[in-house]
Amino acid sequence: MAFWSRGRDRPAQGAAGAWNAWNDEPVLSGRGTAVKPDGTDWVVVCIVAGLLALGALMVYSASISLADSPKYNTSPYHFLLRHLMFIGISLAAGCVVYRVPMRVWNKLAPALVLVAVLLLGAVLIPGVGMSVNGSRRWISIPGVLNFQVTEFAKFAALVGAAYFTVQRQEYMHSFTKGLGPMAVVMCLVAGLISVQPDLGAIVVIVCIAMGVLFLGGLNMRIFIVVLVAVALVVALMIYDSPWRVQRVMAYLDPWSSEYALDKGYQLSHSLIAFGRGELFGVGLGASVEKLHYLPEAHTDFILAVVGEELGFAGVISVLAAYYWLVRRAFAIGRQAIKLDRVFSGLVAEGVGIWIGVQVVINAGVATGLFPTKGLTLPIMSYGGSSLMATIAAIALLLRADRENRILMRGGKV
Repeated sequence: MAFWSRGRDRPAQGAAGAWNAWNDEPVLSGRGTAVKPDGTDWVVVCIVAGLLALGALMVYSASISLADSPKYNTSPYHFLLRHLMFIGISLAAGCVVYRVPMRVWNKLAPALVLVAVLLLGAVLIPGVGMSVNGSRRWISIPGVLNFQVTEFAKFAALVGAAYFTVQRQEYMHSFTKGLGPMAVVMCLVAGLISVQPDLGAIVVIVCIAMGVLFLGGLNMRIFIVVLVAVALVVALMIYDSPWRVQRVMAYLDPWSSEYALDKGYQLSHSLIAFGRGELFGVGLGASVEKLHYLPEAHTDFILAVVGEELGFAGVISVLAAYYWLVRRAFAIGRQAIKLDRVFSGLVAEGVGIWIGVQVVINAGVATGLFPTKGLTLPIMSYGGSSLMATIAAIALLLRADRENRILMRGGKV
């Protein structure tokens, strides 16, 4: 039996005045004044807005010097303007996602997973997928952005895992009837992504799917066996790729003469950036490492620029904001499950897993806790596909919260 089945009692109505405060329609207050209670989690909205604003500022700071690079040969405002465009597109997509009821997303889940698999296959076809630095991960949308298919796959994995868990809740104790069908899809997705290749995306997608399954009541022994199997597969993929082995060796000793100017170059300069920042940073815009020393400073290593310019205080503030966002996601998920809306609850908690895992990996890579891997810092890093997928996930979270509030006011969804 899934663990979430323990807490299905709906909240008691309580006093009439308190219940009316949760009503979905305008109600009369004690003085007879019509009021419409707020139906938005402003904590989540404010955190996301703050991270978007700080992200745009840091993207501009980290990319302004790229105008001097012969690789880009563009204006100092190029990346900022594109990032602001990405934010606008992402917010528009988020509004569309927010308007769709969770019951509709539940019905769309199998189709989303199928589309994700087809896109992951299509991106490998020459002429369809676009290759950058030896990796074939993008489908070009002319004049707009290069769409990274694995970001859509994360969204599909989130919704698909929640749908599968609800549909197979009676078999979560069994591998063949419970996890088996989902494992086949996960292996297919992982196999397609490994050809691109993108090990970081595989790790995040597996974490999302397995996290949702675990929260949905997957048998602990099955969960542990699968985690061990995944760890062995990842280790084998690293061992079988000489360039991945070199990354691991560079991670273990980034300052050695063998790796400092090669596989350990990004990590060593990221650590230098954090070291220069000390407690309160060198000042906004005063980073030295962004001046063509630290590659991808505006994307995967934007946290290093935050550390250099805003110091330890800035980094801790950013991580605290992500912590609070993840905490709110799990709180919204638990509330949905108590209201017998298991799909919504698992999706909300899955959003928390997604953001939490990706932040941990990105911050771990930037600070040298993990080997170097290309994963963006959610909401803050430059990158249209990542930003769009993350904002869409946040919109799902807000939609689940809105429906929770409607039900608690006695309304229907």
